[in-house]
Amino acid sequence: MKSQQFIKKTQSHYARVAAIYRSLRITDSEPVLYIKGMIGDKGEIKAADVGAGAGRYARLFFEHLGKENLFLYCYDTNEFMLESLEQYLEDHGIRNYATKIAMAQELPIGDKALDAVFCFNAIHFFNTPKFLRESARVLGEGSFLFIYTRTKTQSMKSIWGKHFPSFNQKESDFYNTEKLEAEIKETKGLELIETKTFTLARENSLEELTERAQSKHYSTFYLYESQEFEKSLAEFGKNIRESYKDPDKISWSDEKTMYTVLRK
Repeated sequence: MKSQQFIKKTQSHYARVAAIYRSLRITDSEPVLYIKGMIGDKGEIKAADVGAGAGRYARLFFEHLGKENLFLYCYDTNEFMLESLEQYLEDHGIRNYATKIAMAQELPIGDKALDAVFCFNAIHFFNTPKFLRESARVLGEGSFLFIYTRTKTQSMKSIWGKHFPSFNQKESDFYNTEKLEAEIKETKGLELIETKTFTLARENSLEELTERAQSKHYSTFYLYESQEFEKSLAEFGKNIRESYKDPDKISWSDEKTMYTVLRK
């Protein structure tokens, strides 16, 4: 579990970077297109984005599921991120949404009220068993919970896991597949129907990667002491230069996993 001090630091960080957060993180359309295929043509959809952040995936949900068909409840614990989300969706002409500060295990909506729950890159911040039980409560029968995340193994294979010193040791909160699958199966009313891995092409310069690390685009970087981080960042640059021919054009692949869960 991450300490209360760490949680406060990351909350303060997200408040500071809310306006630019979308530029710090990569937003992939592939998992949203997958969701579209799973949901199919249901007409009107009422859904919740839990851990919605600054809305980078919320916009894609509307883009691919339909601005007129979808109504989205956007929940997060950081008011500044939700304010950024509201501005972002408004700028894209999206009106069918509501925002509210809420914990993942205490969603402010009635029983069986939703057709889908989305949780993208946030499950590691939650009390997962409680979140799963809450999802079972708010989902109607035959509806879906979609959990999109990277596992511990996938994180270790990322460019940060391979080349940034101590990253794997400090990033201890990501799930292994077996643990998350077991928790889903133990939750009454939920059935895991598919686990799908996405392989996602990436390309950045060393300068861009350095800027992301310095901006703490992953909260893991808050687990480094200041001097330790600067030393590790310098070592990261050295490792990248030794591993890639052109530090201005670094290509690699990330992996993430979608857990598709049916409300029985």
